[in-house]
Amino acid sequence: MRVELANSAGFCYGVRRAVELAESAARADSPCTMLGAIIHNRSVVEALAAQGIGTASSPEEIPAGSAAIIRSHGEPQAVYQQLEMRGISVLDATCPNVARIHRIVQQAEAEGRQVLIIGTPEHPEVAATAGWCIHSVVLDGPQALAEWLENNPDAAASPITMVSQTTSTAEIWGACVEKAKKECTSIKIFDTICNATAKRQSEAQALAARSDAMIVIGGRESSNTRRLTELCSALCPQVLWIEGAQELEPSNLYGKASVGITAGASTPGWIIKEVYNKMSDEIMEIEESFAELLEKSIKTLNTGEKVTGVVTDITPTEIYVDLGTKHAGYIPVSELTDDPTVKVEDLVHVGDEIETYVMRVNDQEGVVTLSKKRLDTVKSWDDIEQAREDRTTVEGVVTEENKGGVVVNIKGVRVFVPASQTGLPRETPMTELVKQKVRLRITEVNRARRRVVGSIRVVAAEERAEKAKEVWDSIEEGKRYTGTVKSLTSYGAFVDIGGVDGMVHISELSWSRIKHPSEVVNIGDTVEVYVISFDTEKKKISLGMKDRSQDPWSVFTDKYQPGDVANVKIVKLMTFGAFAEIVPGVDGLIHISQIADHRIDKPGDELSEGQMVDVKITEIEYDKKRVSLSIRAVLEDAQRSGTSEEGDALVATSDAGSTEVASDFAEDGQ
Repeated sequence: MRVELANSAGFCYGVRRAVELAESAARADSPCTMLGAIIHNRSVVEALAAQGIGTASSPEEIPAGSAAIIRSHGEPQAVYQQLEMRGISVLDATCPNVARIHRIVQQAEAEGRQVLIIGTPEHPEVAATAGWCIHSVVLDGPQALAEWLENNPDAAASPITMVSQTTSTAEIWGACVEKAKKECTSIKIFDTICNATAKRQSEAQALAARSDAMIVIGGRESSNTRRLTELCSALCPQVLWIEGAQELEPSNLYGKASVGITAGASTPGWIIKEVYNKMSDEIMEIEESFAELLEKSIKTLNTGEKVTGVVTDITPTEIYVDLGTKHAGYIPVSELTDDPTVKVEDLVHVGDEIETYVMRVNDQEGVVTLSKKRLDTVKSWDDIEQAREDRTTVEGVVTEENKGGVVVNIKGVRVFVPASQTGLPRETPMTELVKQKVRLRITEVNRARRRVVGSIRVVAAEERAEKAKEVWDSIEEGKRYTGTVKSLTSYGAFVDIGGVDGMVHISELSWSRIKHPSEVVNIGDTVEVYVISFDTEKKKISLGMKDRSQDPWSVFTDKYQPGDVANVKIVKLMTFGAFAEIVPGVDGLIHISQIADHRIDKPGDELSEGQMVDVKITEIEYDKKRVSLSIRAVLEDAQRSGTSEEGDALVATSDAGSTEVASDFAEDGQ
């Protein structure tokens, strides 16, 4: 016969805490009385009685001079008030999960909300919870909830808070939640089913499904043991519910190949062990397995320790974590993350396994305060130190400008980057880096002083050198790049094409005549360029921006013929005449004799740079790519036709940078 014990069998942390508190009180040799059975297990109550712990059924029965032990199921608020009036000290063994429900319903009623409690009405835990608010309604399941809503039609629109008995099943609770969400318009739902209970039930079901018989150990008064029995009976052909080994008859299980054993939350380990001893001949193996399980269940916690648990509930202020110990763990939302913009529901979900850091242990209340943020910080310091040793690149966000540099946040660790290591030019304000994601190298770590220094410039230089190598390895004339304008001079613009700067001469920026590169580009602009020439040894690259496929001379000759009139822009005044732009990249010369219909001393007497005038194209020298223009011809034509129009004459070249005028245009004549 194979005998298998469910991992979660026996005491939950709330019950264990209650029993240990009572046993500790017994050892203190001071009179103590349990107010009701501290847990639903007769053997445990009898064992405590043997140690001098009596039992009373009401506050009035507590003897004078004796402390009162509040049972794990909790008590109504009125009981605490009665004990206080009698001057009786209280040892509160209420399960932390149950105590949390008391706070929820108390707060709900203070806010004027109707409290709905899903659970067994006669169960002491439910009675205690109802005693923390005046107007509560106890419903045992979805059918009762539906009937209550039907009988109270106005309730669906009123503010409601709904909680569950910790030992209810997920199926019952889920059906109630679905019904409430569908019917109620202003409801707050708190999932208060104990994760330990849910886990015990699911493990018992899985074990029952693969076993020929099941043994469920627990007191007859135990609600969660009854649930276990019901759940196992639905999946296993034979289920025995016993309180202890004395009720077990092994012969009832003869012929069974596999037997599973589980136990309610109020069943102590020694009773489970007795059942094991009676069930199996391989006692040593069972005792060893059980000892490991028992050791895990009573694991103690220490401040500063790393622990792993399962998220059981999430509230606006806290995240509850089952650590598998006698303590109830919770993470304040402020200890979840350093990022104030992140939503809690985006980081954790009920059922998630989470590793945390123990901040504080309160054995008296059975709770432990945890921090995810601090554990992350500890891990981040480890990662930072490793990054320095390995010289690896890390990423972070610049959070502030500090004296002499900036501060970068890397997984919660503040890293100082001196101004000289930011990679910014001296005249550039460091505030430009704030809120930017950067890559840097850790250069110094002093954990004792909590000081970390890094360099952005080193990483940028390495990345730039790597990109530059890629450029030089593949560069060729005519190759096109998308680059960024880094700086401007009077003679051109320097463009970063990926780790390497190339120069675009002013004559290569535009087909039009320009006086300064800023007329075409600005620092920071993204531009398309192509390689005109390069020198690998001198590390120099000449770039172009003008579109070579658009030859200005071809554009001009396609559009104009000798005798046509064009509206042109005066771009330069000379002693012998004026140059005018006909189309971008093609200039023509208006000789001084062709500027006016009368004699003038100099072109500036009639024209100014930037002026738009009408001219007649008097001559086109196709082989030399020169154009002669005349304003006078336009004026004479206008006189003949009785209109008033302007004209000019000009010689042009398709190369805006080579507007040398032939000697025959340099004569000083009209």
